[in-house]
Amino acid sequence: MGNKKTRTGDVISDKMDKTAIVSVTRQFKHRLYGKYIKRFKKYIAHDPENKAKIGSKVIIKEIRPLSKTKKWLITEIIENKNLELKNN
Repeated sequence: MGNKKTRTGDVISDKMDKTAIVSVTRQFKHRLYGKYIKRFKKYIAHDPENKAKIGSKVIIKEIRPLSKTKKWLITEIIENKNLELKNN
């Protein structure tokens, strides 16, 4: 089977039931110019207990497909931030 891939990212949406969208940032150096470039990718991850909130830093692990787009599982919540939106 081999090792499963893991990624670390931030939760950007938790509106769905038992699902969160995690944004993973990678940084690499441009081959020619040497400038560091940031690239983002969104992963749809399974959150069985709905513990991850927007702004939380999480570790996700690759699993078997649970739906058309959900192929990752939130294994650990590193830092839990509860961002409260103020109604003005």
